[in-house]
Amino acid sequence: MKSKQTLFLITLFIGLLAMNDVVAQYGYGSPYGYGRYGRGRSYVPQAGPVESQKEETPPTAEELVDEQMPSITEAIDLDPFEQAVVRTSLVTSVQQRIELQILGLEPLKMKEEVEKIKRRQDAELKAGLPEDKYEAFMELQENQFKAKKKKKKKKKNKG
Repeated sequence: MKSKQTLFLITLFIGLLAMNDVVAQYGYGSPYGYGRYGRGRSYVPQAGPVESQKEETPPTAEELVDEQMPSITEAIDLDPFEQAVVRTSLVTSVQQRIELQILGLEPLKMKEEVEKIKRRQDAELKAGLPEDKYEAFMELQENQFKAKKKKKKKKKNKG
């Protein structure tokens, strides 16, 4: 009877040791994230802002033109009517270019379509603006709408 009791205790002890290995292997409380919470999932919440995970929408043609209009107006000195002409023409041109990008045409076909849009825009602007302002706009457009900054003359202190 003593040997059966000893055999039972030894078996129980070995079983407890084996259970420890099983728990460590399958992760009930494992620091590696396996086990109760699913394979590879952690019960610790993920850090980071939620807004960054949302896909940002690209700006519309109106937003792109509205960003450029103050610098164009300042560089060329447009009155409200001329501003409306330039803005309308630029919005339609930018919208058509965005649509071309979405279509994903072949490079040669894309270049032809962009040239058509540019010719149409130039004709609209030439009809709606005085000659001097049209020429100033074309020069500004060649410089990618970067207005020339006026240089300030520095006064030298004589002393």
